[in-house]
Amino acid sequence: MIGIIGAMDEEVSRLKEVMTDVEISKKAGMDFYKGKLQGKEAVVVRSGIGKVNAGICTQILADDFQVDCVINTGIAGSLNAQIDIGDIVLSSDALQHDMDATGFGYEMSVIPRMPVSVFQADGHLIEVAKQACQKVNPDIKTFVGRVVSGDQFISNKEKKNWLEEQFHGFCTEMEGAAIAQAAYLNGIPFLIIRAISDKADDSAGMDYSVFEAQAIRHSVNLLLEMCAQLS
Repeated sequence: MIGIIGAMDEEVSRLKEVMTDVEISKKAGMDFYKGKLQGKEAVVVRSGIGKVNAGICTQILADDFQVDCVINTGIAGSLNAQIDIGDIVLSSDALQHDMDATGFGYEMSVIPRMPVSVFQADGHLIEVAKQACQKVNPDIKTFVGRVVSGDQFISNKEKKNWLEEQFHGFCTEMEGAAIAQAAYLNGIPFLIIRAISDKADDSAGMDYSVFEAQAIRHSVNLLLEMCAQLS
């Protein structure tokens, strides 16, 4: 069973449309669409925006659906000059950039009393996603790198530069690292897929509205091909 999480309706509506044998269940204010994608058993859900929603959603996928993997699809702001709007970032790992226990002597992003604070994505899922993206999105580039998450929409150059310099992030968004942490705690392989919708700087508000639909289309194409390839 493949668990697929998007933060917004726009990110998962197309997947819901092409699902077959659909059963819908509701929990914690979320609608879980269980059925088949490309012949594979899957659950598609809109988590809502932010880390708390994303973490709760992942736990429900683990508890109620016993998913074999979790894939988080969506859009993000680029932190790397080489990554353009429309390109895809696959997570090598993920961390929470707004986790701040520095008052207790921890470095930024370190989660106190957790054995790890940087969560490693699954190598097999990364390879499947790379191959799938090259097949269905040949017009864009695919990058593998760090996803940094926080409950903030990054839209100024100073904060963007800090995220890149401090954490060497490839992109920034608001859910991925929470999904990664919940997946880690449950022993479930995960991958974050992010299509770049903006540059996470002073132009982010304008870029986001213009390129959101294009970015989502790339993500959906990739996910459907991944489902076809996963055994």
